[in-house]
Amino acid sequence: MLALDRLTFAHPGQREPYVFSMEALPGEVTSVSGPSGSGKSTLLDLVAGFLAPTAGTLTLDAEDLIPLDPEHRPVSLLLQSESLFEHLSAERNVALGLPSGTPDAAPRIARALKEAGLSGVGKQRASTLSGGQKQRVALARTLLRDRKVLLLDEPFSALDDDTRKVIRALVGNLTKRHGWITLLVSHHRDDVEALANRRYVIVGKTLQAK
Repeated sequence: MLALDRLTFAHPGQREPYVFSMEALPGEVTSVSGPSGSGKSTLLDLVAGFLAPTAGTLTLDAEDLIPLDPEHRPVSLLLQSESLFEHLSAERNVALGLPSGTPDAAPRIARALKEAGLSGVGKQRASTLSGGQKQRVALARTLLRDRKVLLLDEPFSALDDDTRKVIRALVGNLTKRHGWITLLVSHHRDDVEALANRRYVIVGKTLQAK
């Protein structure tokens, strides 16, 4: 379980700090809603380690995550932008999820691409892929990283409606299959309705369960 207990942070010049408390379970998608500027991305940055809280606790299965640098946290982040290298093939972009020199890399990459629904496109350059295929590449890279927590920051916003439905269903299935703890930030009510097992909303500077 991922647990935040009065995790506190304020940006420079911010009078009232954010104070976040929540729980998220393996195999579930937990959504965080709120208007623009309410602190949703701040929450994800705190979990990822890009921001340091001033008080409170952040634990994963009772392990304190706060002392860990971002690269040492068991966290993957999927953004609206897929963060792919356009000149590289799909499989080489996926390979970036593995440490250099990892044994049996090729079959692992092939399995991740297949699980993400990308069999047959591994050799294609990222620049030739559709938006939905690019998000699948980013998901395949997440599969290779094999981290317990997946953070989704508006990951479907750039997709058309039909592609959004397909990709969010894939995210939901992968979350259950791999036991990920998935945190979803989205402005789209349909995404929350379709994916979230539990829901929170930021009211003022705090989280409230819906």
